[in-house]
Amino acid sequence: QLRLVESGGGTVEVGGSLTLSCTASGRAPATNWYRQTPGNERDFVAGIIGNSGTNYADSVKGRFSISRDDPTNTVYLHMNNLTPEDSATYYCHAVTSTAGHYTNYWGQGPHVTVSS
Repeated sequence: QLRLVESGGGTVEVGGSLTLSCTASGRAPATNWYRQTPGNERDFVAGIIGNSGTNYADSVKGRFSISRDDPTNTVYLHMNNLTPEDSATYYCHAVTSTAGHYTNYWGQGPHVTVSS
């Protein structure tokens, strides 16, 4: 059983920056960030596999970056040049595989508000 603990949410002004962190209780090579606003589906934001395989939603390319710190099992989402459209609840998501069986884990979802 993997536990994900997130931190770093809050309120920031338009154009500002914020970093979210997600610390796993164990190793989670495939970790993603999703975000969700009320009444909408949870959307993919960014993902990292290992230490170098990253991908991003088109809406955040060039503004957000995802990184990993292996010794602490922590994945970071660095968010720059934030806009009100980035306001959402952000969820860390990790996938583990054991003998071909995949298990999904979710964090508690810190909220980000970008104020204009």
